[in-house]
This record gives sequence, structure tokens and C-alpha cells, in this order.
Amino acid sequence: MEHKEIKQAVALSYDMEKDQVPVITAVGRGIVAEKIMEKAEEKEIPIHHNEKLVKELIQLKVGTEIPQELYEIVAQVLIFVEELDRKKTG
Repeated sequence: MEHKEIKQAVALSYDMEKDQVPVITAVGRGIVAEKIMEKAEEKEIPIHHNEKLVKELIQLKVGTEIPQELYEIVAQVLIFVEELDRKKTG
């Protein structure tokens, strides 16, 4: 029997002007994870796939600031998103 891995997703929000660190805005598994990704695509929000990071963040509650030990990896994601935005606006 084939073991199918359940999708997981975490959404982060970060406003450099008002937030000191990124905040978790949504977490989900299965259908909820799919809905999170669908909404991101609809709103043209970049999706970054990082299973290790999702496994860490999915354990936290919505509204939680990311923990300090994840700052570096989340900073890399934010750089990725910024580069995509720059390419899009050209």
C-alpha cells in the first residue's frame, strides 16, 4: 500500500514598517493546506517550498511571531520573495 504524505502549509506575514518579525497568519494540513496555497496563488503571493521550515512552524499558533532560532531561514525566504517581486515589477 502506498503511503501518501499529507500536505502541510504555513502562511507568514511581514510588514517591515510595523512588524519586528514575521508572524504566522495561517497553518493547515490536508485540505486546509491546499486552501492556503490556493488563496496565495489567487492573490499572487509567492509560495516557497521548505518542508523542514513548515514542520517547525506548523506546530505554532496563528498570530505567533516566528521563534528566534528560525530567523535566518525565514530571512532567506523573505529574500526569495523580494527577488520575485523585483522580477515581477521589473
